[in-house]
Amino acid sequence: MGRTRGTWNMKGMWLAGGVLAAVLALTGYAVLSGGGDGGGDTPAGKGRASASASASPGPSATYAPPDDWTEPNSWAALPRGKRTDDHGSQVGFPKTTEGAVAMMLAANTTDIEGNKTNADEQLRIYRSYIGKADQSSQNAEQIELNAQSSDKALAKQMGVSPGQPLPSGAYVRSTVVGYKIIKKSDTEVSAWLLSRVVQKNGETAKESGSYTRTLAGAQWEDGDWKLTGDATARAQQDVQGQAQPHIVAPGDADFNSSRWTAIRQAS
Repeated sequence: MGRTRGTWNMKGMWLAGGVLAAVLALTGYAVLSGGGDGGGDTPAGKGRASASASASPGPSATYAPPDDWTEPNSWAALPRGKRTDDHGSQVGFPKTTEGAVAMMLAANTTDIEGNKTNADEQLRIYRSYIGKADQSSQNAEQIELNAQSSDKALAKQMGVSPGQPLPSGAYVRSTVVGYKIIKKSDTEVSAWLLSRVVQKNGETAKESGSYTRTLAGAQWEDGDWKLTGDATARAQQDVQGQAQPHIVAPGDADFNSSRWTAIRQAS
């Protein structure tokens, strides 16, 4: 099966894919790496940024998916949440490793378009998926302020005034396309997440995109999986000194050598 080569270049525009990391950053434990810090393009190729709580979140500066498709060795069909909460998020995931990863996927899937802002998405994720110990009015306020700043930058980039809806056909979306388990138990799961972030500035604009790699930790809390700073801190310790999975698309041979598991989307 052939695959059209395309270069994904979204320097600095990681706001959708960085939601999960931005939320956990308030606890000091976020790890989202993509090979660039917004200060300049990195060489084309796989991202290999080191895991560090102080690392600047961002997408891989440039990446060209291969011409030839290599079938992923591992696929997963993740469970859905049993219900939708008051914030519009899927919750109620099964108490399994796959259930924890499914929650992580839901917490890192965003869609910014029309009147829906990055602030809306980040606050929704914060309220639906962050553990109680990491929630506070101060954290919520900081998330909103940071998200509003990114919304202003996005509005400027798309040629509209801050606070106005994005142009027709414009969007920024993030979807998790792969994962790699770091450690698992009945009550705690940690994993690397591989996400695809795409942006389109209007009906006739060309879609651009990037891939990001995020480290996340989840704990079983009050009958559901929640992202927590403690679990993410332990995950960070667990991966110290280890080779990190390459930031590559499903279909790239390095996807298999990095032992990513591809996610089979429900039809």
